[in-house]
Amino acid sequence: MTEADRIRQDAQPAYLLHSYAYRETSLIIETFTRDQGRVALVARGARRPRSALRGVLLAFAPLTISWSGKSELRTLHKAEWQGGLPQLKGDALLCGFYLNELLLKLVARDDPHTVLFDAYDEALQALANGAHQGAALRRFERKLLAEIGYAPSLEHEAESGVPVVAGRNYYYLLESGPLPLERPGNVSQKNRIELSGQTLLDIARDEYTNPVTLQQSKALMRMLINHYLGNQMLNTRQLLKDLQQL
Repeated sequence: MTEADRIRQDAQPAYLLHSYAYRETSLIIETFTRDQGRVALVARGARRPRSALRGVLLAFAPLTISWSGKSELRTLHKAEWQGGLPQLKGDALLCGFYLNELLLKLVARDDPHTVLFDAYDEALQALANGAHQGAALRRFERKLLAEIGYAPSLEHEAESGVPVVAGRNYYYLLESGPLPLERPGNVSQKNRIELSGQTLLDIARDEYTNPVTLQQSKALMRMLINHYLGNQMLNTRQLLKDLQQL
């Protein structure tokens, strides 16, 4: 990112990922922008009752925003709602917060990800319009991992490079990829997961109509994301677990 880019940006497509109070009347907002990536901004006076920003700075609302500044925390000048996205409700809303938390914890600030922004927008559209939530999340998770440099190997065996066969079973090894089921080596159970070849090929095509693929892809993505999160916890995932136990 050039110095000019950091100083001034106008009418940048964006989504609000998170916000919290700052001083008496302002907010600090974490945004995900199409061309500049994740950007932290001060929204001065946004908490005042008559602020033009008060009803605009909402999660999952398509925005265009303008800001300026050279530090890591810049100043928001303008935000406009663009419309066109139905409101997320129920489980779809929780899924949306899960996507936001992934972006906040796995994507560095000021690191542009145009492809990932479009994938996030597509995932929100799918969730808002009643598409299968599991499929929408898996597609986004795979795109996220690819964009931050951790694309999972899906179509070829890790050691030999031999194409994965749909009718064969495999172990997926962290930091490696799929190996035939009979060759797990000495890798601990924590660092591997059993999958069918069909599941691996379905994930590579973003195809989730098969119930087995849906179940196994969820387990694979959870293992991969937990690994790259390190010691960070996903609050939304725990919330979903708690709600399911009620």
